[in-house]
Parts: sequence; C-alpha cells; structure tokens
Amino acid sequence: MELMVGVGVSNRHVHLTKEVYDELFFEEPTILKELTQPDQFAYKETLKIKTDKNSIANVRILGPFREYNQVEISATDARFLGLNPPIRKSGDLKESETITLVGPKGEVTLAESCIIANRHLHITPEEATKYSLSDDEEIILVCDNVQGGTMKAFVKVMPNTKTEVHLDTDNANAFGIKQGDIIKVIK
Repeated sequence: MELMVGVGVSNRHVHLTKEVYDELFFEEPTILKELTQPDQFAYKETLKIKTDKNSIANVRILGPFREYNQVEISATDARFLGLNPPIRKSGDLKESETITLVGPKGEVTLAESCIIANRHLHITPEEATKYSLSDDEEIILVCDNVQGGTMKAFVKVMPNTKTEVHLDTDNANAFGIKQGDIIKVIK
C-alpha cells in the first residue's frame, strides 16, 4: 500500500469548551479563517499560555468549541515553558501537563490539558478500507525531498474528514516540509 497525501503543519494552538472561553473573553469569538479539515476553523482571538517558567503569547484558538480543553504545543515550546507533556492523540489527556491560559477577562489553570500531538493521518472510513488501514494503526511517512527521511505516524479514521497528514512545526522543520507539501504514506 502506498498513498500520496498533502501535509497540514500545525502550530501551537488551543481547543476550548465554551465555558472556559467565557472565563477568558468578554465577547463571542470571531472566525478568522476556515482550516483544511471540514467544519474546523481558527478564531481571531488568541490567548497567552504560561507556566511558572515562561509564557507564549498570541496562541490561536481553534473551533468549534469542544467538550474538553486541550493545549497542543511542540517539543520546542515544551522546553521553553519548562514542561514535559506526553505525545498523544487528541483527547487523550490523562496525566498530561497542567498549563495556565490568560485572556483579556481572566486566567484559567487547566490540569491534564497540555500535550504534544502525535503525527497522524486523517482519513475517512471509506478510504481507510480502500487502503487497508485501521484506526490507530502505525504507518510510516516518507519524505522525499532534499532533507528526506522517514517518521512514524498513526492513522486517525474519521467520517467527514479530508485525507491529510498532520505534523507539528518541529516535525515539519526537521524534514524540510511545509503546509501543502505531498508526502508518501506506507504501511
């Protein structure tokens, strides 16, 4: 099985519940732009993430609102903030790092909310069947450019999704990959 797919490069960002958003902001959020995944978007509003060691301002909030709060950062961000978050799939927050969010209205400290997102391939159930892939299956991403190399990733089977590999900025930079590049997926 060999599949060529586009890459989405993800910078640090936050997913919030409506309740936590309301604790941080006075006004309702405004959509800044649609993302490549269907029904996903970036809000115009940003916030600061902080620890006892350091902080990072202008961190984008992604929508729509979720049923849990999650902060996704890179390993570089983690070192800067003095954290050691686990590498996990979205929503797997048990025993993850605590981090504080600061907005114009106030601040909220979130226990078990900060992770480094694992590299993953978004794919529909139909395409997963076509390419004999299953949810959470380990795959290999092959980067065929000047820097080249391979990296492990996981399959994320979801309805109503765009087939796309998601990498964080550290992974993309290490392999010389940018948003929209094409990468090979092998089993």
